[in-house]
Amino acid sequence: MYDFIIIGSGIIGCMIARELSKYDVKTLVLEKENDVVNGQTIANSAIIHAGHDPKPGTLKAKLCVLGNQLYDQLEKELSIPLLRTGGFVASFNEAEDIIIDQLYDNALKNGVFNPSLLFTDELIKLEPNINPSIRKALYLPSTKVTYPWEVAIHALEHAMQNGVELKKNSFVVKMIDHQHHFEVQLSSGYTLYAKHIINAAGVFSDDVARLIDRDVPYRILPKKGEYFVLDRHVKGLFNHVIYPVPNQEGKGVLITPQVHGNILLGPTAVKISDKEDLSTTKSGLEKIKKDIQRLSNNIPYHLIIRNFAGIRASSSHEDFYIKASKEHPRFYHIAGIDSPGLTAAPAIAFYVVESLLPKDLPVKKDFKAYQTSAKLFHTLNPHEQQKAISKYPRHGVIICKCEKVTEQDIIQQINRPLGSDTIKGIKKRARAGSGLCQGGYCESLVLKIISEITHQPLNSINYDQLHTEMLQQ
Repeated sequence: MYDFIIIGSGIIGCMIARELSKYDVKTLVLEKENDVVNGQTIANSAIIHAGHDPKPGTLKAKLCVLGNQLYDQLEKELSIPLLRTGGFVASFNEAEDIIIDQLYDNALKNGVFNPSLLFTDELIKLEPNINPSIRKALYLPSTKVTYPWEVAIHALEHAMQNGVELKKNSFVVKMIDHQHHFEVQLSSGYTLYAKHIINAAGVFSDDVARLIDRDVPYRILPKKGEYFVLDRHVKGLFNHVIYPVPNQEGKGVLITPQVHGNILLGPTAVKISDKEDLSTTKSGLEKIKKDIQRLSNNIPYHLIIRNFAGIRASSSHEDFYIKASKEHPRFYHIAGIDSPGLTAAPAIAFYVVESLLPKDLPVKKDFKAYQTSAKLFHTLNPHEQQKAISKYPRHGVIICKCEKVTEQDIIQQINRPLGSDTIKGIKKRARAGSGLCQGGYCESLVLKIISEITHQPLNSINYDQLHTEMLQQ
């Protein structure tokens, strides 16, 4: 019997698991995929928004601003990267100037840190490659960028170091409320029991809710966003997150520097019906190029190394929907967590534990306050690198030349508490295959290392999901 079962291991589920790990309760995270963080968290802009956009008084506004502040603390506790870029929301005409002024007022009402208004000459000094036609911008100095996969993985790994359990390839097909506990049935035939269930299933949260509630008070209306990724040799071309004035579709197509030196262009925002449609389209990618021209005409498109799409869990409910079920009070909906969900995630976790769950949870006396895991070799200083090679000679062999990933880096990512034995899993954790050649050089080498360390035949190693073997039998 578990005290809590969390359904979903995206950034929200991982952060809630970490928050619950501070208490002396038995917690299990269920993930339907073969690895964690394979939904919204793996395909977004990676921005920690300042909080200028959400409607004042909403949960989105409150939790976005608090979440932004909490990331400074998480940087130390979870050893995650933060790129403190600051951000600009740019206007091009008088009508958009009015919207900028409204967003400035919004930012002040939401408690955003030190927003200000800048004009053309000031903007060009800060970002020489922006479109000189920009008239005015809202400057948001607390805007940051992180690496969402790493944040979520480190958060869940930290939770596991404090006793939380994880069960992958666990697709929930039925739930029964037995008054004092829930019975949770998986597609594998396995049955679990829990006193409380937290639904953090992202774009599938309404599907999960319908397994228990007859009347689900929201409906997920997924939106697909497409992106371009520029090679990290563009580092420094833009140093701030640059937004256009938002429209009915969302925040618009942005220019976003990344923590590893890349730049993202996007996203689009198209309503879709298929929650698993991660395809990119000619029309979507052309829209990115068209819309980006408003922000800059100096985009080196020849340095695009890949494109991708992600899905956002927009919903019929205007705000985040974070409430206990009316029909089953020990079942908790954490739904409609679209933008700024990544930003708000740590604050959402705190809000869930403090405001929704029972008040008498016993505090864990031996909680480990800091997540511990080995750093990647290229992040070490020269002295640390020499010590690392002395201890682990396989740091002396570079496997991924683009991202400077060593053999030992890959071995560590296989063996860590929340490690992986798939090609995509290693890419998420060590970035092997994330560079210019997109795995063309290193993928086969990673395959061999996984086979060696896990003692699996080469032809049984999966790319990602079960039964996605890289080599034919």
